[in-house]
Amino acid sequence: MKIGQVCEMFDITADTLRYYEKIGILYDIKRNNGIREYSDADLMMIDFIKNMRSAGLSINFLIQYVELFRQGDETMSERKQLLLDQKDLLEEQIRIMQKSLEKLKYKIRWYDDLIVKAEHEIAQEQQK
Repeated sequence: MKIGQVCEMFDITADTLRYYEKIGILYDIKRNNGIREYSDADLMMIDFIKNMRSAGLSINFLIQYVELFRQGDETMSERKQLLLDQKDLLEEQIRIMQKSLEKLKYKIRWYDDLIVKAEHEIAQEQQK
């Protein structure tokens, strides 16, 4: 698959793909006459990278993970631990965001109650 097709598939720019390649989290991308041709394995890695970035995981984490991945099966436990650590951090961020969301909802309900009260008072004044 060519770079344009990959960009469309994952809704990312060619510059982003080239950057990922430059920093080593995408590697060994085959070329045909200088044109990148992404394999199914490359697409799986791009999908993983995009999902991890969308979840807020850092480029440094991805670099570290991919370096271990490239070293082979002997790094499986280290890679798993990296993922577990990131999962724990992400779960904590979700808890914090959920708490913030609940506070926002409370505040919105508070304003809704004030608006209803004000509208009721206006209606009573108009009836006088």
